[in-house]
Amino acid sequence: MTALAVLFWLSAGLLIYTHVGYPLLLWLLARLKQTGPRAFVRDLPKVSLIVAAYDEEAVIAGKVRNALELDYPAEKLELIVASDGSTDQTVQLAGEAGAHSVLDLPRAGKAQAQDIAVEGATGDVVAFSDANSLWAPDALRALVVPLADPDVGYVCGQVRFTRSAEDTNEEGAYWRYEMAVRTFESRLGGITAGNGAIYAMRRRDYEFGDPFSGDLTLPFKLARRGLRALYEPNALAEEPMVPTLEGEFRRKRRMMSRAWGIILRGEMLNPRGYPPLFAFELASHRLLRYISPFLHLLAFGTNIALLGSGWLYWATFAIQLAFFIAAALGPFVPSRVTRLPYYYVLVTGSIAVGLWDYLRRGSPLVWEKTRS
Repeated sequence: MTALAVLFWLSAGLLIYTHVGYPLLLWLLARLKQTGPRAFVRDLPKVSLIVAAYDEEAVIAGKVRNALELDYPAEKLELIVASDGSTDQTVQLAGEAGAHSVLDLPRAGKAQAQDIAVEGATGDVVAFSDANSLWAPDALRALVVPLADPDVGYVCGQVRFTRSAEDTNEEGAYWRYEMAVRTFESRLGGITAGNGAIYAMRRRDYEFGDPFSGDLTLPFKLARRGLRALYEPNALAEEPMVPTLEGEFRRKRRMMSRAWGIILRGEMLNPRGYPPLFAFELASHRLLRYISPFLHLLAFGTNIALLGSGWLYWATFAIQLAFFIAAALGPFVPSRVTRLPYYYVLVTGSIAVGLWDYLRRGSPLVWEKTRS
């Protein structure tokens, strides 16, 4: 086999493995593993629910009301809104809606706003949510129960995206796939990433001063400390979907420019301290996904170079070409047959563009509102 053929089959094989083979392998391993009884909670802990917000006047009052109406003992719930330099009426509206504490902070980024909020929190457990995420009444109860297990350090809930009939984004389809993968990971070595819309951890396990702290860093940092990160599908939150695929691309691009800082500077790639099963999950789910744009380029380029080597390479080239043609038709043909490939290409492309942004400007510490 030539070097070109090796590169082609290696890149194509890794792409198929990370998207299809890995979830199937997780499913098999999860079926083989016996799960023990869940921890019993005698007394619910006091929880400080922290909402970091930037210019969220349109939704913050509704978020505060939603939090205060959760099915959780009122005396054990502290709601803190941390405004990260909002220039609108976020602070005023949060206070009027009944938040227990509203922090009007200078703009320095979400991580620092959360640090300050956690520092002043009085709960044994700190939970975090986005301003535009509405929790189901029993979500907080479901979120804190797994933390009764001393081996669990982080619990992430399930997010469902709401959309209108005019929305073209296919994030919901991707997210259902992602949640299925996280379900299996949670039963094994633990999830490899969370979601900022709904998660909780013990206050004593929170790490201050990390500008990259968040959904991607907490699971692998806690894994090094012998603590598992779990996915709890019964802790349900809803938030509106970015209406268009192009808006989703811009959102993912910003997320990836930050994620590359975590990958390259945040010690994710350092294997020391990882339990073997978690290290396997991290490599299969995260690292292979992050290099997938480059694997696609390698697979397509080497496939073209191998067209004279037999009918098999013509067949693989036709499959790739058909997929990319369907993606190119995505903006013009209103069909899931074209929109799903278009979504995949945009999201995969955002990984590479996010790397370019990171190499030029570094990781952004402050956030911008997502637009359609």
